[in-house]
Parts: sequence; C-alpha cells; structure tokens
Amino acid sequence: MLYSKKSPESRRGAMLVLIALMLPLVLMMVAFAVDVAWMQLVRTELRTATDSASRAGAKQLSLQQSQAAARIAAKDAARRNLVAGTPLEVRDQEIVFGVSRQSTSTSRYVFTPGGTQLNAVQVTGNRTAGSAGGPVALFLGHVMGTTHFQPTQIATSTQLDRDICLVVDRSGSMMRELFSRSIPGPGGSCDPPHATRSRWGGLDAAVAGFLAELEKTIQREQCGLASYSSSGTACGASFTTSDINARLDYDYQPIRNEMARLGSRAVAGYTNIYAGIENGIAILTGRQARPFAMRTMVVMTDGRHNRGTEPVVAARRAAGLNITIHTVTFSDEADFARMRAVANATGGKHYHAPDAAALERIFREIASTLPVVLTQ
Repeated sequence: MLYSKKSPESRRGAMLVLIALMLPLVLMMVAFAVDVAWMQLVRTELRTATDSASRAGAKQLSLQQSQAAARIAAKDAARRNLVAGTPLEVRDQEIVFGVSRQSTSTSRYVFTPGGTQLNAVQVTGNRTAGSAGGPVALFLGHVMGTTHFQPTQIATSTQLDRDICLVVDRSGSMMRELFSRSIPGPGGSCDPPHATRSRWGGLDAAVAGFLAELEKTIQREQCGLASYSSSGTACGASFTTSDINARLDYDYQPIRNEMARLGSRAVAGYTNIYAGIENGIAILTGRQARPFAMRTMVVMTDGRHNRGTEPVVAARRAAGLNITIHTVTFSDEADFARMRAVANATGGKHYHAPDAAALERIFREIASTLPVVLTQ
C-alpha cells in the first residue's frame, strides 16, 4: 500500500486556514471579557456614587430639615465620585424625598415617596441615553454589535428613630466654676449650684438645648435621664450612687422637671461613671424601648471616675446590646482617655467642651444629627 506524504508547506497552509477561521471567535471572546470587566467596574462606581449621594442627602435633611439643602448635598456628593471617568451628575427629578418604614414582618424598609414626616432620600444614579452623563462607551463593543451600555442604580438612605438616654454627672465638682475649684456665688457648698457660673449651670443649659433640638427634628424620639455621683449624706441630704430620673418618653417635661429638682439643692459626692452607664442601659432596654429604634446614650462628666467598676466594662455590655455611647467631657479635670475609650467601645464619639457655650453646641449637635442607614 502506498502512502502520500504531505509537505510542510501544505500543513502550514491548513493551520493558517484554521487560524483565520478561529480569529473572529478569539476576538469576540477578548472583546467580551474586556467589556464585561469594564461594565462591572462602572456598575460598582455607579453604586458607590449613588450610595454616597443618598447618604449625604439624608444627613443634610436631618441637620438642616430642608429639602433644598439635602438636594444640594446629594448632588455635590454624586459629583465627587467618578463613573466611567466622569463625575456623576444627578438631576432634581432623580432625587426623591419620602417616608421609609421598617416592616414588622420582614424587618425590611419600605420607601414611599412624599409625605409630611420625611425621613428618607432616594437617589437614582443614571448613565443612560437620557441622563446628564449619557451612556457608557464600550471598548470593543463594535465587535459584538453593541457600542454602549446604560446602567442605572437606586439607593435609599433613611434617618432612623432613636431612643436616647442622657447620663449626667451630679458629683460635688459640678458645683465649681469651670476653670477653678472654687464654688461661685455668695453661698457655700450646701447651697444650690450657681445657675450660670457653675458647671451644673452649664450642663442644665446644655440639656435644655438638647431637648429643644430634639423637638425640632422630624422624627419622634424618646428620651430618658439618669444621673450619678456616689452614695452618702451631705448638707443634711442623702444621695444615691445613681438614679433613673426619667424613663423613656416622647414627653420631655419629666426630664426638665428632674433637672430643675436636682439643681434645687447642692450636688455632692464622688464620681461613679460605671453606675450611671448601667442605669442608662436599664432605661434603654426597659419596657418603653422600641424594638427597631437606634439606642443612643450620651454620658457627660466633668471629672475622673473614682468609685466603682471600670466604666469601659459597662460600655462593652452596652455595645453587646446595640447601644451607642457618645461621651462628653467638660473641664480640663476630666479623664479624656477613659471617656474616649468608653465611646470607642460602642462605636460612639468623644467630645470635649472647653466652655459652657461649647457644651450646649455639642449637645445640640448630637440631638440634631439623626443616624442614617442605607436601606436600599
């Protein structure tokens, strides 16, 4: 039997034909891989930009209580994010204000446009033919017969309801002037704290400002009050280590009444911050606490913890119960490092007030800054 032997030239010719047949398929696969990766990147950028715009709008809505200010903040935040190499432009009609409520059956938040008690901002990020930025060009889309793609992303941010507990220092140092150890006024240590020059007077004004600010917010927020020092007897009166002065309620008058009562006599004792935090936890986990509300505690002190268990221990327990603690120090005698550690243990913030005006500003800021969460 005779066999024919193909020449190398003929084999090379056959391979060239195969390569020619496969080349379009290879190019299509490369184009597909490159453009799929590009599309995924652009979608991620668009989601980041839209989320940022929604959060910024909701935060500004909380702070300013103004749709116009919230719309400007959302647009500015969108522009600070690049999508396919250009800033994201969001139009007025792509920013919608409404009401977001958590379903009791699914725990999901449901957004409804409009309403009178606005608490949510929904932003639609578009890179479509009708959007300000236009569609996104593909690198090799012409190989697949498609030159552009048009992604859309929706994000909704919601201001959450809060249950809040103020935990205030009523130790003896609160009788003093802010920058000295002297007790202001003609009276002595057994008289009520001076209404304006004592540290207690500064705290009283700050709490009043806090409650006034809460009453301005769109949300209906519950607030309670706990106070702490140490147990004992002073000036003919008995003092407990810590008291639950007012349970959570939408009516803040009981807190005002208790602050007035506490300030009607001398405040005295040492400083047991741990006990105050523990009573704050009791208030925020009591029968009045709402299951879906954010739990917030504001702990104020002018001095150093010098009685009882380490406060960070109570803060860690609070963190386990989803309670955020913000700490406020007032006077240079306070233990900044310890109070910062208490706040850090729960994801909260530490503030320092160098004077009474700053103390009131801080309290008002905490009251007016509603927590914002991305719910869509």
